[in-house]
Amino acid sequence: MNRREMLERVLNRSQPWQILVIGGGATGAGIAVDAASRGYEVLLVEQNDFGKGTSSRSTKLVHGGVRYLEQGNISLVMEALRERGIVRQNAPHLVSDLAFVVPRYDWWEAPFYGLGLKVYDLLAGKYGFGSSQLLTREETLARLPTIKKDGLRGGVIYYDGQFDDARLLINLMQTAADHGAAVVNYVQVTGLDKDPDGFVNQASARDVETDREFTIRANVVINATGPFCDSIRKMADPSATPLITPSQGIHLVFDGSFLAGNSAILVPHTSDGRVIFAIPWHGHTVVGTTDTPISDVSLEPAPFDSEVEFILETAGRYLHKVPKRSDVLSVFAGIRPLVGNGDAGSTASIPRDHTIKIDDSGLLSIAGGKWTTYRRMAEDVVNQAATLARLPERAPKTETLRIHGFCEQDETRTFSIYGSDAAGVEALIREDRALAKPLHKDLNYCPAEVIWTTRNEMARTVEDVLARRTRALFLNAQAASEMASTAAEIMARELDCDHHWVANQITSFQNLARRYVLS
Repeated sequence: MNRREMLERVLNRSQPWQILVIGGGATGAGIAVDAASRGYEVLLVEQNDFGKGTSSRSTKLVHGGVRYLEQGNISLVMEALRERGIVRQNAPHLVSDLAFVVPRYDWWEAPFYGLGLKVYDLLAGKYGFGSSQLLTREETLARLPTIKKDGLRGGVIYYDGQFDDARLLINLMQTAADHGAAVVNYVQVTGLDKDPDGFVNQASARDVETDREFTIRANVVINATGPFCDSIRKMADPSATPLITPSQGIHLVFDGSFLAGNSAILVPHTSDGRVIFAIPWHGHTVVGTTDTPISDVSLEPAPFDSEVEFILETAGRYLHKVPKRSDVLSVFAGIRPLVGNGDAGSTASIPRDHTIKIDDSGLLSIAGGKWTTYRRMAEDVVNQAATLARLPERAPKTETLRIHGFCEQDETRTFSIYGSDAAGVEALIREDRALAKPLHKDLNYCPAEVIWTTRNEMARTVEDVLARRTRALFLNAQAASEMASTAAEIMARELDCDHHWVANQITSFQNLARRYVLS
């Protein structure tokens, strides 16, 4: 992906696009892949970087949703379990099986959780990741040696999926581009215009990097902006009734010693109605998430102190090594674009199903849903959009479509997260061995990755590289801050930027990184 070339395609186009997608998160990317693979002419624009918002801030799980089973939402669980299997099939370099242990401290938990997880296995069918089973106390400790031992009776083990959300998103953008879509980050939609019949057929846009303004014509416009869905809808109809009831979730990241072994922990019942996960991820331990109703949405949501204390207190009951604020290497928050009734009460019970809304203007909006079901959501949206725009009927292809980078996972390979593109990173290192030297002693990222992602993955800022192309900011904010100057110098050479750009990038990123560190 080359941003200059993509933007030139947009500026030089005289004909309307068949489909314009606003929003570069998981949903927007999935829609672009689905539509482009069917042969439709697709443009996707994103106001910031791909995945800047919710889609890079998940719990890093591809899962059916154990708690939705307890809520009785069988249809969502079945759909998610099926989609979990499909995404592992199509992106095996990024999606892997992960064992989860539910610790048991009371006698009734064995039959309760054991039966529930057997139902979970049954619903997964051929897409199952492994059979659940009861564990003895000794077996539980063997899998979770750092868990608190006092009162432990045993556990239940089941299997779900894990992934790197931002990396999958970038690969989806590349897949869309591979099939002919134009995808451009840092292009903000500033307004929507209508034809004489009152249907949206044009968007006003601004190139954030140059401030150049231009218009985009399209047969149908899809609003896939997640938490910002209602702000786009109001561009077409200022009186539009809000669709979104936003909720915030946070995660704390610790070093790997807090969760020794390769298994995750599921805490099924907490005081805010959510489950809490503690999972191994990129050599670290990620613990989350909360569910806090909020009134305002932001690209950089800040964690509430009460959320931090809630996770620390809850995790301390299950980890043998009680975590403290000083142990937190990074804290990140994300916003869920839930479709609710606007009630300011608890959001934990709001369904995670997706909703498609077609306004009187013909603007098609998609809200709700979850990362795991992005492909199915996209398929539903494109079906509706094609009908709305009277496009030629074409069958979806994404159920068996290999995602860019597809290859069998090889954890022994240093750059396995890049899938088949790992060869490109390795080639850079063969040309210059200095490019393999780590950018920081505490994180396994190197200059070759900065070069590769800048050249091939449309990274435009230090934040793009250190937050989403690599995951440095989300793993260790202080280490990422210390990497910023080197990353900026490398990117400046690739992007032909001057020393003022370098200085601004370093300052901007280090100011951002402070927000990921607990005071």
